[in-house]
Amino acid sequence: MAINYTVQADVIDINADTPKVADTFLIDTNVWYWLTYSKASQNALPYQISDYPAYAKAALGAGARILQSGLSLAELTHLIEKAEREIFQAVNGWIAAKEYRHNFAGERVNVVAEVQAACGLVTTLAEPLTMAIDAATSAAALNRLQTEKVDGYDLFILESMRINGVVQIITDDGDFATVPGIQVFTANRKVIQSAGVQGKLVNRP
Repeated sequence: MAINYTVQADVIDINADTPKVADTFLIDTNVWYWLTYSKASQNALPYQISDYPAYAKAALGAGARILQSGLSLAELTHLIEKAEREIFQAVNGWIAAKEYRHNFAGERVNVVAEVQAACGLVTTLAEPLTMAIDAATSAAALNRLQTEKVDGYDLFILESMRINGVVQIITDDGDFATVPGIQVFTANRKVIQSAGVQGKLVNRP
């Protein structure tokens, strides 16, 4: 079934945009995955491993401010371990996540190496977006669930953006396009098409 996005963010097609020194971008987890994980091409679409790394590198080259969230580091770690287990399963058959984590020491070494390399690159390339996950922040993030159709990680990432005054995010996740008051930089064709139809596609000068 096709996804029907109600676009409320301003959407920018990264293939028709040039990053600027004045930009402040939060890079979402999915983009970090394609930019930093050595085996990302095994379960990504071609545009994901070409368009996003190219735009992120252009932003860095332009001198834009690049941010990362500690929540993305947690999510990135999860995604890499999951991908490594799927690669292992393709040869050895299905195995539960905890069995993979605890019963295969050699595989664990591989997972740790991949996570350390990916997260190390993220923290080298980007400034941390700080946020205390206290009771007030948690309540504010969870309140978003009533009006914003994003997952749990993204509720908190959006709240961290609000707290730090950040409105620009580079992401392939169409959920962010439904959030008002932010600018979504994407190569996701469905999101771009929906934004165009709904008058939310922005061409920057």
